[in-house]
Amino acid sequence: MTDHQHAATGPVPGSGPGEASPAGPRDAVPAAGAPDTAGEEPRAHGDPPAPGDPVVPEAPQKFRRDRRHKMLGGVCAGLGRQCDMDPVIFRIGLAVLSASGGIGLIFYGFAWLFVAYDDEEENELRKLLTGRVDGQALTAVLFALVGCGVFLSMLGNGGVLTFATTLALVLTGAGYWSRQRGAPGPDPLAAQAVADAPPEAQAPPVPHSFSSWWRDPIVKDGTHVGGTGYLWGPSDTRDRDITAAVNIAQGNYGRDIRAREPKPRGPRWIGGWVFLLALLAGALGTGATWDDHALGTSLQAGLASALIVLGAGIAVSAFLGRTGAGSVFLAIITAALLACSAALPKDISTHWVRTNWTPAAVADVRPAYELGTGVGTLDLTRIPLAEGQTVTTSVEVGVGRLKVVVPKDATVKLNVEVGVGDIQFPGDGKQDVDVAPGKYEERTLRPTSSTKNGGTLDLTLEVGVGQAEVARATS
Repeated sequence: MTDHQHAATGPVPGSGPGEASPAGPRDAVPAAGAPDTAGEEPRAHGDPPAPGDPVVPEAPQKFRRDRRHKMLGGVCAGLGRQCDMDPVIFRIGLAVLSASGGIGLIFYGFAWLFVAYDDEEENELRKLLTGRVDGQALTAVLFALVGCGVFLSMLGNGGVLTFATTLALVLTGAGYWSRQRGAPGPDPLAAQAVADAPPEAQAPPVPHSFSSWWRDPIVKDGTHVGGTGYLWGPSDTRDRDITAAVNIAQGNYGRDIRAREPKPRGPRWIGGWVFLLALLAGALGTGATWDDHALGTSLQAGLASALIVLGAGIAVSAFLGRTGAGSVFLAIITAALLACSAALPKDISTHWVRTNWTPAAVADVRPAYELGTGVGTLDLTRIPLAEGQTVTTSVEVGVGRLKVVVPKDATVKLNVEVGVGDIQFPGDGKQDVDVAPGKYEERTLRPTSSTKNGGTLDLTLEVGVGQAEVARATS
């Protein structure tokens, strides 16, 4: 090769002193779209990207419950973090959905069971299945069951279910829009660069040994080291297995007699005291209003007192002790009974009274007779009714039995209404009792053929719970 040819082609590999062999052809051109890395030092894996590097989108975060900002189970706080929204929006929406069809309770209960905290790997359902039963899991199950019951009771109310479904769709759409509004679009070049990147170097695995929960270390004398703290399930410690193996290697075949650390004493259980105080408060509230108020008012006073004690006990348990899911369940039952007692009629008294009304003349017949609780008898056989004369009255009994005796020679027009109970007319057998809700009868009783017409009685009879009976005088 002449000097002119050598100058035209350039130096060959190894021709110059101290030159290293190139890794490829010197005239290679970077691929289209590839960044120009000439003159740059390679960066280690994990270093922050340079200003000119493509931005690789992060993988979407899984939905987890938030322990730090939780109010009850952390579901709404986790939804707010996942959708980049204020958790109060989800709390209000789920509260409305819980009251209008129970869908909110169903969603919250199942999310509480199936979604784990952000700093845990096991959800509440898995803890239940492995025998670790606590108050949170029981409360989640209670939420789901109550929500299912409310939903089944609302199946016949199409308007409420339509509103609940619409609100659920609005919340879902708002969460999806809020999550997608700030998400950057995918970069195909960056995704391809990530796919072509070599795998990250991993440290070698640390050797360890975990015994299976169905195979505890068995020694020669037949004993074994057991006890995991679970009702059933795998062990979560390996120190015991290593110690057992060392003992066997040293010829110590007995039980592991290492001194165990004493368990730290947990918070005191105050659920029993809260229950007793709630019973006492309920009895005092009911007893203080039993003589001077109606039955519904007296029950409301007692149940409200018990509910206040239960609520205060649950609040105090956050600082001084613990009450468990039983106190929460009792509070829910007490609140339901309080709502039922508020629906009781106000005319139901707390004393069972037997009252007889026997007017002797037409002028003595009152326009209305009332009885709260007990047995009321209205005897109209002594009033003389002239032909063509009409007497009108009404009788109302809250809980108990109402009996009206009418003359033989009178025409009786009846309007009888019983909330829950039975209605008896002349000629019905004493054993013919048909208890049913919402009974109403309109009937006209004619005088017997052997007597003349002696006027008309227009009667309106109302019984809340019990029996209404109309009978003819025998003589």
